[in-house]
Amino acid sequence: MAIGQRLYVALAPWLLLVIESLLVLSAVTLAFVSHRRSRAQRKAPVFLSMRSAFARFARRKTLAVLVVGLSTLAIRVALIPLWGVPQPAWHDEFSFLLAADTFAHGRLTNPTHPMWVHFESFHIIQHPTYMSMYPPGQGLVLAAGQMLRHPWVGQLLVTALMCSCVCWMLQAWLPPRWALLGACLAVLRVGILSYWMNSYFGTSLPALGGALVLGAWPRLKRNARVGDATLMATGVAILANTRPYEGLVFSVPIAAAVLIWIARQKRFPTSTVLRRVVLPLILVLGVTGGAMSYYFWRVTGNAFVMPYTVNRQTYAVAPYFIWQKARPEPVYHHVVMRNFYIDSELRSFESGETVLGFMRRLSSKGFWLWTFYLGPVFILPLLAFPRLLRERKMRLPLCILAAVAVGSLIETWTGIHYVAPALGLFYLLLMQCVRHMRLWRWRGQALGQSLARAVLVVCVSMVVLRVTAVVAGAPIEPRTRRGNPQKEAMTRELQKMPGQQLVIVHYEPKHSPHTEWVYNRADIDASKIVWARDMGDGQNQELLLYFKDRSAWRINADDPAAKLEAYASPVK
Repeated sequence: MAIGQRLYVALAPWLLLVIESLLVLSAVTLAFVSHRRSRAQRKAPVFLSMRSAFARFARRKTLAVLVVGLSTLAIRVALIPLWGVPQPAWHDEFSFLLAADTFAHGRLTNPTHPMWVHFESFHIIQHPTYMSMYPPGQGLVLAAGQMLRHPWVGQLLVTALMCSCVCWMLQAWLPPRWALLGACLAVLRVGILSYWMNSYFGTSLPALGGALVLGAWPRLKRNARVGDATLMATGVAILANTRPYEGLVFSVPIAAAVLIWIARQKRFPTSTVLRRVVLPLILVLGVTGGAMSYYFWRVTGNAFVMPYTVNRQTYAVAPYFIWQKARPEPVYHHVVMRNFYIDSELRSFESGETVLGFMRRLSSKGFWLWTFYLGPVFILPLLAFPRLLRERKMRLPLCILAAVAVGSLIETWTGIHYVAPALGLFYLLLMQCVRHMRLWRWRGQALGQSLARAVLVVCVSMVVLRVTAVVAGAPIEPRTRRGNPQKEAMTRELQKMPGQQLVIVHYEPKHSPHTEWVYNRADIDASKIVWARDMGDGQNQELLLYFKDRSAWRINADDPAAKLEAYASPVK
């Protein structure tokens, strides 16, 4: 490999971060330099006119909410020729797609397949039924998309709706123009080019739920309306069916605030509060709890046992929280499954049991969360964060932030989307910081105004730069996997063949468990292509006998030039 190529491979994951840092430094430098100009030059009529028009539009709150969502939708659809439709790559995505396929066919779960041992895969349960281990929220979103033509349509729509809900939430806490600006930043940073839009992970839906809860609270406090109570309960229901633990951590401070308000408020009669607030909350959450229990009963056979619990008890050794102890190693039928749960998960958990290991894990969590949610562009506004500590209005958001931080701290793993319920919270605190930053003065000049404008300019510039780079073929994007091109090509080849196909997938001993081929649709027997694990010729025979009417193939998934090889069937 040439020196230039080696350098690119080493720097590619950090390239966008470096570019954004340089843009921020340039914007800050320009802001200082520009203040040497005259006051008349700085306050150009064009800029004042644009700011005035933006403020007038922001005051039309309903229209602003709609435009934010529609803009997200329109921009991403326009980018399909460049960005394409995302292909699943990670275990979680295939699990969510299994749930989507199940729901799209009108079922809550699927019966255990007679040959289930050949189909075991990550984040899926095989007993007592065959289903995704995750809560049903994301599966329902993708199922809606599947019925509209493609599962990603569901992710596209829910991400646009999420951005609208962030705008709606901010309107309850901030002046209209700041709420709209915050929503625009959320669209630019999360809504278009991030993996929240361009994958099948359960990301946007919990963020939407968190925005509903946080946005309903000030409105409920001011007006005690049934609609606001219903929206709050709906947000909690979404959180319970997407990220239950993180949703609970996020919701507890708000629930405490609601209870304290009910006990202390004198503005509304008690009967009015009970009828307009308490009753809707109880009804929506009661129905949600009943529906969840029924779903659990259908999937796991127990109304109080989640599929997630069944999956972890069946396969996992490493615990979910840092104070828990590792479980005994279960029996694994496949080496690749053991490698994932023992060599990957358990070793990761054990590495954090020492003080040094815990600090390394904590710094890693903090870095990746900062990179995604903040990045270099928001460093300057964060300098105003101490001012928020003195604001009475920000006490509850800061309490929620503290709860989210502690809740993440005690988890063994914290992915970027684990804290998705708090997306709206981050933008609320961020925009309040920007408002304080706007008041900064330097040598008697309003430096903060230029810095606030620079934040938006840098965010827009990063989107334009990334899109332009794709058009020009310049490799500035990190080399994240967009599906499994090898498997996708093989799937297209198999789809063209007459009849149904069975593919037995073989892995080399050092195969990475993060590159998985064996995932199937909800109705395995009716699928055009069935993917199974190679268990050796002896055990494979029962699978070949069961699927005796299918063409059987074998593939070495770790061969760079992998190709289908006919698998000899047993004598019929």
